Amino acid sequence: MAKEIWKPGNMLYPLPVVMVSMADKNGKSNIITIAWAGTICTNPPMVSISVRPERYSYQILKETKEFVINLTTKDLVFATDYCGVKSGRDVDKFKDLGLTPIPAQQLKAPMIAESPVNIECRVREIIPLGSHDMFMADVVAVHADEKYMDEKRKFHLEKAEPIVYSHGAYLACGEQLGTFGYSVKKK
Repeated sequence: MAKEIWKPGNMLYPLPVVMVSMADKNGKSNIITIAWAGTICTNPPMVSISVRPERYSYQILKETKEFVINLTTKDLVFATDYCGVKSGRDVDKFKDLGLTPIPAQQLKAPMIAESPVNIECRVREIIPLGSHDMFMADVVAVHADEKYMDEKRKFHLEKAEPIVYSHGAYLACGEQLGTFGYSVKKK
């Protein structure tokens, strides 16, 4: 099988695409769409987001050192794209999109009510990397929408129809193909 060689680049796709909400020191809220986001540690629970320094949200994140990661869904795909291409300098994204800001438990940053999962994060370290700076953060609280929980309190994110980002496109997540450990499970 022949393979074409490309210049080095970020081809780790698909990626989670999330809406990150925050509020500046004066309480003005903003949302930025981030595809450079991920889990970096289980214990303590930590995540990272990477943001270009020229983005409007960058200064807010740097000053307040807090944000909320809001998971995205098929119903939020338009808002997800809008929050990635419109600047909070120019528009009120919550208002323009009809999204509902709700108070977080540990932070001043608002959560997005329409998101099935909201992850409150407090920045531990900012690492300059080049085009982006990485905000390493501790997870201080997680909120899960009860409408996706079954009678045994198991959370079913798949019912929210989560989306991912791949090479310029938003994609719906597909069918379950297995569960952790199924390849070695005794029959």
